[in-house]
Parts: sequence; C-alpha cells; structure tokens
Amino acid sequence: MVMDTIGVVRSPYKERFGTPRQANVTAGVLEGKAQHGQLVFSRGRNFEVALEDLDGFDYVWVISYMHLNQGWNPKVKPPRGPRVKRGLFSTRSPHRPNSIALSAVKIVSVDPKGLTVTVEGLDLLDGTPILDIKPYVPYCDAFPGAKTGWLEELSSIDEVDYLPSKPPPFIK
Repeated sequence: MVMDTIGVVRSPYKERFGTPRQANVTAGVLEGKAQHGQLVFSRGRNFEVALEDLDGFDYVWVISYMHLNQGWNPKVKPPRGPRVKRGLFSTRSPHRPNSIALSAVKIVSVDPKGLTVTVEGLDLLDGTPILDIKPYVPYCDAFPGAKTGWLEELSSIDEVDYLPSKPPPFIK
C-alpha cells in the first residue's frame, strides 16, 4: 500500500512537550490555549479546486502521518485516570501499529489560491505530513450518547481529556 501526502501541517508546536494530547485539551500546553496553525497543500496537484467550498464548514478532520513516532506497544498507560495499562485500541495513544492521526480542528479561513487552510486547535507537530482532510458533519460524525468503555469509570474532567457522554466542547 502506498499513500501520497497532500500537504504539511504548519504548527506552533515544534516538539512533543507542550503539544496538546487532543485538539481541545489545552491545559499545560503552549500559551495555555488553542493555537492557530495552517494546513499547507502541495502545488501542482489541482488542490486549489479541491479546496473550493470548504469555507462553509466550521470544522475539518485532518488525517495525518505521525512521522516522528517509533514503535508501539499493545498495552499503554493513558495520561489520565488510574495508572494501569490498557489495551492500545481502547486508548487514543499516538503510538500505534500504523502511525495515523485523526484530528478535528476548527477552520479559521480557507485560501484555495494560496493552498492553505488556517485552523485552530491543532494537536499536531510542525511538519506533520497530511494524508487527507474531510469536513466535520455533525449529523454523521457525532454520537453524543455513545458509551466510552473504561473512561466512564473516571469521575471528573480533571481525569479525562473530555466528558465521555458529551461531544468535546469545541464541537457544538
């Protein structure tokens, strides 16, 4: 299987320390708030046309390749909750068998001619390769009553990255 990158992330986050674990979790990160960044698309591939009509959406899913990750484990200790190892696939750990990331970010502006989408709420490092983007569509992307497994055992926002029974606060 071969995938082509379609662009690159330009982010204020240059190293893993200080980068949000999830797009809407900003405590303890650079400046303590969601930062702006850009999705910069490759020239010569007709992406100017592909970016048309995106400016009518509030959010976009960014599918990217975590190019700096090395290795993975089938059990990991999540950063919140009891310090017990969990099965990798029941966590959002970035170290996975295939280093693919999925991030929902707020669209600030779209510039098809300049091949850029300015976004807010990045959880990606500067230079991260972009594999694809897709618009966030609330009626098919949100499941507010969905069960969240072991996360339901946690009792407060301080213990989890988001409230399990509600969509993240940046998605309204």
